[in-house]
Amino acid sequence: MNSLAIMSMDTVTAFCKNLTETAIKEEQTQAKKNKFRQFAITVAGGNGDGDLLNQLFCPEGICIDIDKSVYIADCVNDRIVKWKSNSNTGQIIVNENGQGIKYNQLSRPTDIIFDKQNNSFIISDFGNKRVIRYFDQNQQILISNIDCWGLTIDKNGFIYVSDLDNHEIRRWKQGDKKGELVAGGNRKGNGLNQLDCPTYIFIDDDYSLYISDSENHRVMKWKKDAKEGIIVAGGNGKGYSLKELSSPLGVIVDHLGQIYVADTGNHRIMRWCEGDKKGEVVVDGNGREDKSNQLLGPTGLSFDNEENLYVADKHNHRIQKYENISRETFF
Repeated sequence: MNSLAIMSMDTVTAFCKNLTETAIKEEQTQAKKNKFRQFAITVAGGNGDGDLLNQLFCPEGICIDIDKSVYIADCVNDRIVKWKSNSNTGQIIVNENGQGIKYNQLSRPTDIIFDKQNNSFIISDFGNKRVIRYFDQNQQILISNIDCWGLTIDKNGFIYVSDLDNHEIRRWKQGDKKGELVAGGNRKGNGLNQLDCPTYIFIDDDYSLYISDSENHRVMKWKKDAKEGIIVAGGNGKGYSLKELSSPLGVIVDHLGQIYVADTGNHRIMRWCEGDKKGEVVVDGNGREDKSNQLLGPTGLSFDNEENLYVADKHNHRIQKYENISRETFF
């Protein structure tokens, strides 16, 4: 006998209501997951490699302003450029003086973040082994003699720097001479308390660090004051399957705690949820060329205030914007 046949009318009504509510919740949860158009808009560069104002040369880290201007560590051009929304050319904001170590020069910058408290930019000046602050056309050296690659900043204004040579992340505040070790620092390795060439980093509101542990082909989450991290993406060796990564670089986390990774060696962007055994492809390389649905060695990642996804498409010498269509899907 059908189980519904022996239920009272009130019970059946309640049962159906619960099924409907469950279906709605599942639909809303799915709708909240960011979905992106697979054909990107080029918002900077895309005119071949070069140093003209409409060109980039191997862009690395990026950050997005509230007006959707993109600030780019234009690595091989040894400069930081600002590309306003809908502009055909960029504006050099740091280093019009060529590669060098002087106060007004850069060498192979790899990342840039904005320090709201001090109304300034923090730049990883990788080739000069230093981290600098840039404000009002002036530069201040914050950290010297460090193989810095990636940067992030917490809500208290503390700066976090990844150190490739020492396989560690340190936290710095104004006036520090050495910084405080917060992740790694136990020599090169693949243990949970070790890192191997950490590159880009991200910090959430709970002070948990997300680290692209590049040569271990994984992303680590290192909670505040923890002695070791946990693997939240990859960690199954170098490869192309959904449970693997290949030399990951950029890493960011959205409002739902989902982790986005520039899976550089696989020319795609992956998304992982903590605890999942495999990730999902959110932007595919589709052949590793230069069409609008292709990537070639993606590096830096960033969101704007609408959680549109921006990707530094390094070897295509451009910045790609993937529009968030989740709201369109839901409404």
